[in-house]
Amino acid sequence: MTALKAHEVERFVAHPDVSDGVFLVYGPDAGLVREIGLRLTGRFGGDDAGGMNLVTLDGGELEAEPSRLLLEARTTSLFGEKRVVRVRGPGKALAAPLAELLAAPQGAAVILEAGNLTPRDPLRTLVEGAAAGRALPCYPDNEATLLRLIGDTLAKAGIRAAPDVAATLRDTLGNDREITRRELEKLVLFAADSKQLTRDDVLALCADNAALVLDEIADAVGTGHAARLDAALARALAASVNPQQLLAGVQQHFAALRRWRAEVDAGRSVREVLDRARPKPHFSRRGALEQQLRLWPDTALAAASERLHGATADARKRHDMQATIAKRALLAVCTMAAER
Repeated sequence: MTALKAHEVERFVAHPDVSDGVFLVYGPDAGLVREIGLRLTGRFGGDDAGGMNLVTLDGGELEAEPSRLLLEARTTSLFGEKRVVRVRGPGKALAAPLAELLAAPQGAAVILEAGNLTPRDPLRTLVEGAAAGRALPCYPDNEATLLRLIGDTLAKAGIRAAPDVAATLRDTLGNDREITRRELEKLVLFAADSKQLTRDDVLALCADNAALVLDEIADAVGTGHAARLDAALARALAASVNPQQLLAGVQQHFAALRRWRAEVDAGRSVREVLDRARPKPHFSRRGALEQQLRLWPDTALAAASERLHGATADARKRHDMQATIAKRALLAVCTMAAER
């Protein structure tokens, strides 16, 4: 078998054990798939994306003429360099030419960039079963890989980061590699002269502060932490976040909790429910969300949602009192959680 584990991909890209054949880069993280594909392209064909020995094809274009892949891979270089073919979005129609290339690569490197493939997908089974094939899975960053990426990127740029920068970035960034790279590049450019980075710099440049504070408020309410709720509310109101927006955000949070609670009541585990959730919650919130799903039965979630719905209606009618109405309602629901 030539299927790599996710944690082996980085080592393989740095030091490939083969230089010709078919390299299938696949997974749910489209940004990471693209990044690994580009790095393999540079590894095998150099950094000249316009070079005569490098061709990039779209899988859709090859559906009608799959033999073109074989033709491009077999084209002989005038100067003896390796022929590199990069295919974005390959389809099942390429199985026949890929099988021929896997049997006899003849010095060509074919890099396929695909989405999330099941273990039985024809392309995946074809590549994984061949000696000249390598399958590279790309899954969203977890906490460990994200922290390592942050540390390596800042260290490479010679930037000294305050102790709380990595943790702040971890809690701020999502788990899409392309977005993470863009945000890190922004920070590196910002600190190019000073070579220093603080938590305030990260929050100012990267964070969606309204979204962050809404998550803090929702989790403080749902877990029954009144002190955290008070601090998060103070930050939100100081940042001019509309009280009705706060109520709406927590209402949406409790609606999600009810959907997830229904799945738990149907027999799924809390962890399985959160793994299946779309959009996927940021991993920094997993502990708080698991706690809330264990704290709240559906009847209590329904009562909390009704309380929030009533406060939202009141805030719309009494604009001058909306901040007070929001605070009282959120604290009341927070108390419900604390008493459970």
